[in-house]
Amino acid sequence: MELDELKSLLNDKMERVHREKSTGDLALLLGKKTQSVIGKLKRSLRLEIIACIIFTVACIAVAILAAYTSLRIYFGIFAAMCFLFFPLLYMLLRKTNELSSSALPVKSNLQTLVKLLNEYVKRYFQLTMILIPVSIIIAFLLGYSDENLHNPALSNPFFPNLEGSSLKTAIVIAYIILFSAGMYYFTKWYLKKLYGNYLKQLEQLIEELENME
Repeated sequence: MELDELKSLLNDKMERVHREKSTGDLALLLGKKTQSVIGKLKRSLRLEIIACIIFTVACIAVAILAAYTSLRIYFGIFAAMCFLFFPLLYMLLRKTNELSSSALPVKSNLQTLVKLLNEYVKRYFQLTMILIPVSIIIAFLLGYSDENLHNPALSNPFFPNLEGSSLKTAIVIAYIILFSAGMYYFTKWYLKKLYGNYLKQLEQLIEELENME
C-alpha cells in the first residue's frame, strides 16, 4: 500500500471517529439539558401545588371566620374550586416524572410533555379569564343579598355615605376594570414564569434532536 493511500485511510478513520464522538457528546449534552429543564418544570409544578394548598387554606379560613355571610359563601365556593385543581396538578407532576424516566425515545417523550403542558397552560388561562366575570357577578349577587351588609352596625367604615351615589358607582366600575386587567396580566406573567420559558427550551431541544437525525 502506498503512503498516500495509507494517509487517506487514516484521515478517513480519524474523521469518522471524531464525527461519532461529536455526535455522542452532543447527544449527552442534550440529555443533560433535557433533564435540567424537566427538573425545573417539576419544581414549578410542586410550587404551584404548594401555592394552591396555601390559597385553599386561606379561603377556608375566611369562609369560617368572616363576619359577612356573603364573604363566607364566596370564599367557600373558591375553596371548593381549588380542590378540583389538586388532582390535575398531581396528574401533571406524575406524568412529567413518568416521561422523564421512560425508556421511550427522548424526542417522543419531549413532544408528549410539550403537548400536555401547552394544553394545560391554554386551559388554565381560559379558565382564569372565565372566572373573572363569574367571580365579580357572584360577589355582587352575594353582597346585594347579604342582610348583614345592610345592617348599620356592620356598614362599610371606609365609604359610609356613598350608598346610591355616583361616586360609589364610579369606584365599583374602576375596581372591576383594574381587577380584570390586573388578573389578565398577572395570569400571563405567572404562566410564563412557571411554564412558558421552559416550554420554549423544550421545543428548542426537540428541534436540535430533529437536526441530529
